[in-house]
Amino acid sequence: MAPQRPIILSTWSFGRVANAAAWPILAGGGSALDAVERACIAVEDDPTIDSVGRGGLPDASGRVSLDGCVMLSPRRCAGVCFVRRFNHPVSSARRVMEQTHHVLLAGEGADAFAAAQGFTPEDLLTDEAHEVWRKWRDDPALLKGERYRGWLPPRNVEELRGIGDEAQRIAADEALPHNRTHDTIGVLAIDLNGTMAGACSTSGMAFKVPGRVGDSPIIGCGLYVDPQAGAAVATGTGELLMRTCGCFFAVELMRQGACPADAARAVIARIVEACDIVDDHQVGLITLKPDGTWASAALRSGFRVASRATDREELAPAGHVMLGGDEASEPLL
Repeated sequence: MAPQRPIILSTWSFGRVANAAAWPILAGGGSALDAVERACIAVEDDPTIDSVGRGGLPDASGRVSLDGCVMLSPRRCAGVCFVRRFNHPVSSARRVMEQTHHVLLAGEGADAFAAAQGFTPEDLLTDEAHEVWRKWRDDPALLKGERYRGWLPPRNVEELRGIGDEAQRIAADEALPHNRTHDTIGVLAIDLNGTMAGACSTSGMAFKVPGRVGDSPIIGCGLYVDPQAGAAVATGTGELLMRTCGCFFAVELMRQGACPADAARAVIARIVEACDIVDDHQVGLITLKPDGTWASAALRSGFRVASRATDREELAPAGHVMLGGDEASEPLL
């Protein structure tokens, strides 16, 4: 895409919720860091989104745990993981970045830190998510040692809100098995001053083994930002991104001269080469250069990027799909 700033890019069609919340900050001359944090909060606070924040589907024990990170540069980055009592992991991660010398806090330590920073604890498990978990727990098909391999939840937020042909088509794509349980909100932004920031937040894979942590809070896997080279954020099967340090790899390719599109394609190709791919695997990646040019790629169809700039708002499919065909973008303005 052509260079623009300010600009914000978010994963999936619920990225429109994130962008709408963050855009007034960017348009008013605010910081990219404030914008990406606000974008994630908007999705974390929406209990109908079952893969991020409060309302996210729980792990196999019936408890919700959240992961997230924020990054401005290799010097300024942090994440938190296995957070069980606080709804805004990106906000906690920002405090870790700003108030400590650490890069990652986990579990009870991350919860205690959030409490010490004045954040308000919340019950992250909604009645709706608990009911979905109960049905999963009682499913007789899962009593033969298959419980931890995953299970498809009911209709996601896109299907529940779907109105009209565009929404129905998006819903059909995002209802595919490889898009159902990996819906991290990942955000990249550049503000009017040219500062770039990124963040990502997730409740992780539905019905995961308790204690599982994916790529989202780990710098270099689900997110990487270098103001000299570019930024990348990812969504999908975290284990694939962790095995390849996918976002760090994308930014290093851009540092070596690759355009955002080539860098995104190369990451997906590396994942296919290095990992054993199964039917429910998905990875979506957004790459962004400091000049505002950006691109996206995905392992399979269905992934979408919500983008917003001064003159345009758009919901676009991945620019490159390795195991599928081309799709058309949907202008929103």
